Amino acid sequence: MGNVFGRKSRPSRVTEQDRAILQLKQQRDKLKQYQKRIGLQLERERILAKQLLKDGKKEKALVLLKKKRYQDQLIDKTDKQISNLERMVQDIEFVQIEMKVIEGLKVGNDCLKSMHEAMSLEDVERIIDETQDAIDYQRQIDELLSGSLTQEDEDAVLAELEAITQGEDVELPEVPTEALPEVPESAESEPERRGARNTEGRPMLSA
Repeated sequence: MGNVFGRKSRPSRVTEQDRAILQLKQQRDKLKQYQKRIGLQLERERILAKQLLKDGKKEKALVLLKKKRYQDQLIDKTDKQISNLERMVQDIEFVQIEMKVIEGLKVGNDCLKSMHEAMSLEDVERIIDETQDAIDYQRQIDELLSGSLTQEDEDAVLAELEAITQGEDVELPEVPTEALPEVPESAESEPERRGARNTEGRPMLSA
């Protein structure tokens, strides 16, 4: 029981503008109901005036038609009042929309300010410099790698990249397993043969 009676009521989300709009709409609806009721009454009086004229009661029919004319003027005034109420409701609703837009702009502005405070201009410049340094470093690595490969290696890498992109396997050139041919004796250099002859022609020195 204590929890039931001690529960705090939540603040109402209905604003003063909402209450004003509701009251204006209620007044508008009451005027429309009044118009409908007067319209039915006027129709009955018109039929009654027509019957009085048939019965030869012209004076009574004339009085009834004058009353009908007055009520027609009341209906016209009611139309103007309903139009004014509807225009006022529209104005209030439009102002509410404008207030929501302004509140949204204010929240966005505060968010931008907090973001700007969190990251200063110096931080942005530092990040840009660090990014440029990283790009330059990667470019140097790419240049070193490209300089250490031959044209044949470059073509093989490009072919493998194209095959991977197309989802195909690439056949790389096989490494030769055969031994290299030996150099024939006749291919020895002339200076080496001359050096051997000079060594043979020198006399041995006595110990």
